[in-house]
Formats: sequence, structure tokens, C-alpha cells
Amino acid sequence: MKKILLSLSCVALVFACGATEVPSQNKNNQPFETKSGYWQQHVDYQMEIDMDVNTFQYKGKQKLVYTNNSPDVLNRVYYHLYFNAFQPGSEMDVRSRTIADADPRVGDRISKLQPNEIGYIKVNSLKQNGTTINHETVGTVLEVQLSRPIRPGEKVTFDMDFNAQVPVQIRRSGRNNKEGVALSMTQWYPKLAEYDDEGWHADPYIGREFHGVWGDFDVKLTIDKDYVVGGTGYVQSETKAKKGKKTIHFKAPKVHDFTWAADPDFIHDTFEMPNGPKLHFYYKKDLEPKYLENWKKLQPDTAKLMDFFSENIGEYPYDQYSVIQGGDGGMEYAMCTLITGQRSYGSLLGVTAHELAHTWFQFLLATNEAKHEWMDEGFTSYISNLAENELSTEKSENPQSGSYRGYIALANSGYEQPLTTHADRYAYNQVYGAAAYSKGAVFMAQLGYVIGEDNLKKTIKKYFNDFAFKHPKPMDFIRTAERITDFELDWYLIDFGQTTNTIDYAVKSIEGDSITLERIGLMPMPIDLSVTYTDGTTEEFYIPLQMMRGEKPTSATIINDWAWAMPAYTFEAKKAVKAVEIDSSQMMADVKRENNTLTLE
Repeated sequence: MKKILLSLSCVALVFACGATEVPSQNKNNQPFETKSGYWQQHVDYQMEIDMDVNTFQYKGKQKLVYTNNSPDVLNRVYYHLYFNAFQPGSEMDVRSRTIADADPRVGDRISKLQPNEIGYIKVNSLKQNGTTINHETVGTVLEVQLSRPIRPGEKVTFDMDFNAQVPVQIRRSGRNNKEGVALSMTQWYPKLAEYDDEGWHADPYIGREFHGVWGDFDVKLTIDKDYVVGGTGYVQSETKAKKGKKTIHFKAPKVHDFTWAADPDFIHDTFEMPNGPKLHFYYKKDLEPKYLENWKKLQPDTAKLMDFFSENIGEYPYDQYSVIQGGDGGMEYAMCTLITGQRSYGSLLGVTAHELAHTWFQFLLATNEAKHEWMDEGFTSYISNLAENELSTEKSENPQSGSYRGYIALANSGYEQPLTTHADRYAYNQVYGAAAYSKGAVFMAQLGYVIGEDNLKKTIKKYFNDFAFKHPKPMDFIRTAERITDFELDWYLIDFGQTTNTIDYAVKSIEGDSITLERIGLMPMPIDLSVTYTDGTTEEFYIPLQMMRGEKPTSATIINDWAWAMPAYTFEAKKAVKAVEIDSSQMMADVKRENNTLTLE
């Protein structure tokens, strides 16, 4: 088993390390039009935070206005208290010490934290519309019993006092990371859990990512005057406070998270893009010269990446974006990313491309990452692979080839779990990585094989245009592709996105001008076929999948449909055949490519 898992590690560990018109509601904060019957909750935060950079403790006051746009009466609400994961005996700690292939950044480190090193968020008081309400902290979740139910359409104000401690840097958040960044403040505040048509999503913080409620943030951060701060939101003002501190006032419209990082030794560069946004870069001034040079070189390339994503997905809707040295690898947040900075330039550009792409396939198309992690990580991997290839001087014919290798290794390993698996329920971290990143990217790339590349490009843009600032699900994406093409594509989502069925087609025989193919795997696909005749000429054929009810645009010769239940398919070519190859583009994720080709002696 260890050998099989190692074959996946090159893919999983790489990622273990975020123009169509944008809906106008983000610019003027007006309600957006939705599909019939669609609703989503709304929350606005006002927070005042006082950080002690010596003890790494902070005090917070939070006023939260919650709008119940659902048709349901809510009797309880839940908050995430992510920092509580960084305590001995937490679910994150125990899971890391019991899973077969623990993330080396976590390992058993949480179990060894001392009281002054742990993370915590302690809620001291909580009121609903001025009335004190009962609450209980259960691990990383605050369970709140309301004084009175929240009716459909009702707004409720929650006032909270809390105090917290920043943990030693272990996973994403923390103090004094391995590169010396003082504060990586991600998932650091009491965050109201999402409620949608599937109910509450108060998932414990065990290892994966998050799901959040759209809203506006107004944050006043008081911190040591020598600290340079960057992150989510626009700075409204910066004023001197008492005892050597300053207060920075941020506002962030229409986001579902708020992140910041701070260090007294940050360099802060800006890069103006001709048509916006303004790019910000925060990195340590004591980096080695080669790393400092990389951070300078990164700035115009980040602008190129921003242009690529805006052109190929949809326009970036905010006025700024920040790339910040911090964290423990690379992780996306609203209007910013935290990445480690002591890297080769190729690695620095690669992690920036991936995390910046998450702005579209997570922070604007905000899928539930616990349930549909592959729509977040996989779609991001797909588009960032294209972007990196666009910037490269040595272009690859297939920028997705690494993702295909990762998925095929997973499919043949015997350890694959379906993409419907909850992100925390994978038996192995490496299986999660190969599924979410590699198979998720292949889902998108292979759809281009199924419906045609031009149709895929149109699908991505329409998907963004229709679902930005919402919480799309897998069916929303596949229905978008159906609307673009007028094909039936539910089979593709079912087989590739909800099962571990595999694609395996083979050339069974060649007899004169007669060719017989066979379907061995359970998953159906249309077939691109290359035929070489005995006289040296070649011809391309296309065999439509009957249940797809249509054919992609192609210059190949279209022949009769292949019905899935028929295991074999025979047709007559124009003349004597020498060789046949299924899918010469290798954009179909066939798990046994050696039987895709047959050549007569």
C-alpha cells in the first residue's frame, strides 16, 4: 500500500503547499437577480480588534447583523471558532496523529503545544438584539440557542465580546512561521456558519477548508505602530492610538471571509495595472537576495495572471489584490493570498497562479469546499495550469498532462474514493489530493474533449456570469454546459463526479477494412479515433455517445452512435486498415492506454 500511495504523492504534495460582465451588485451593493427560487443568507460584520504582539493575544468586539433570507425559521445558529483546533486533543490533532499519511506540517505538533502556544477563541458574552443568550463551545464550533427564533426575512443583531490567542504556526494560521512572518491571521475570528437549502454547515475544523456567508466587513485593527499590515479590504484610515499602537480601519464589500497578515519587517510594494486592480505585495526585507529578486519579478507576472483569469473566466470585481508572504505553503483568501516566499521563481509563480485562480473558483464562485472540494481545487488547477503555460517560454501541448497522470495513478491504485466524499473523510491525505486537485482538473479538461474546447470556454464564462457571488453546486456547472451545447450531460457528472467508474476503451481487432472496438470500463464516452490505412493515408473518425444526444464540433468523419450497453462496436472503414488509435490527443482519461492502439504487423 505504501508503494501505491507514494505514486500519488508527487501530485498530492505539490498542492498541499484560491471577460464576462460581473454582476453589478458587488459594485453598488444592490441585490442581484437569481435563478427562480434561489436564496442565500447575508451577514455583515463590524469588529474592533486589539492585538498584543508580545503575548500574541487579542481582544475583540463583534457586531454581526444576520439576515435570514431562507424560507425557514431558525431556532439556533452556529459560529466557527477555528483557532480552537490548535489545542492538544482537538479533532485536528487526533486526526493528524491517526491518519496513515499525516500532513508533515501538522504531524504530532499540536499535541506538544504548551498553554502559551495553543490557539483559542473564547466567547465571553453573546447577545441577540440586546438579550443575553446561551451558548456552548464544542471544539471548533460555538452552538448558540436563540432567545427567540429568526423568522424568514428577519434581520437579527448579535453582539459578542471575545478574546483569543494566536497559535504557533502549524496549519495556515499562526505566529512566527518558518520564514519569520510574525502574524498570519487567517480563520481568526468567530465566523457565522453557512445555512442554505441543505441546512446548517457547522463542520468542525479538522484539516480542510471552509464555506462562508456573503457579506460586508468593517474591521478596526489596533496593533503595534511598527507593524505593516496587509490583507482583505480597503484601508479607510490609519490613526495613532495609545501606548505605541495604531488603529487601521478596513472595509471589505461582498466577501465571505476576512484575512490579514502583519510583520514589522514587511516590504510593501504596489503594482498598478492599466485598467486595475492595484496589486499589493508584502514580503520580508531580510530575505536572501535571490528571493528578493523573485518577489520583484513576480509583480508584473501577477498582473499577467490577473489579466488571463479575467479574460478567460470573468472580470475581477474588486479594486485590489494582495500577495502576502506568510502561512505554511499557499492558501487563498478574500482579495489576497498567503504564500511562503523562500522558493525558486518557478515555484513562487506557480503557487501564486494557483492561489490567485482561487479568487474565481472559490471566492467568487463560492462552492461548499467540504462537499465539493474538487470544484474548488480541481477547477482552479485546470485554469492555473493554462495560465502558467501561457506565461511559459516553453509551451506544453497539454498543460493538463500532470493532472491526467495523477488521476490515472489514483484510479489504478485501488484507493480511490468518489468525488462525493466529504473533504475530511478521505482515508489518506494523498488520495484527497489526487482526487480534489487532479481528478477535479481532469473533470474540466475532459469536458472539453466531450463537448469541444470552444464550448468549454463558453461554459466557463457563462458559469461565472450566472453564479458569481452565489454558492453553485455540481449540477449548476453541468447544466450550464448543457445550456451552452444543448447536449445531455448528466451521465458525465454521475460517472466521473459521483462514482469511481473508470474509462477503458480498447481496439479489439482489425480485419481488412473492419474495425472492432470494445468498452471495458463502466464509464461511457464518445470516441475520437485515428485510422491509418495500409496505403499510408490517415483519417479521423468521431463516434458519438448515444446518450449524449449530440455531437461536438469536429472535422472528423462522424459515424454511427455507440450505445453504452453495447460492449463492442464494429464499423467498416473506407479501405484496408493498418493501425487504429483511440484518442490520440490523450484528453480522455483512459486508465489503460496500452490497449488504445493496435497496429498490424
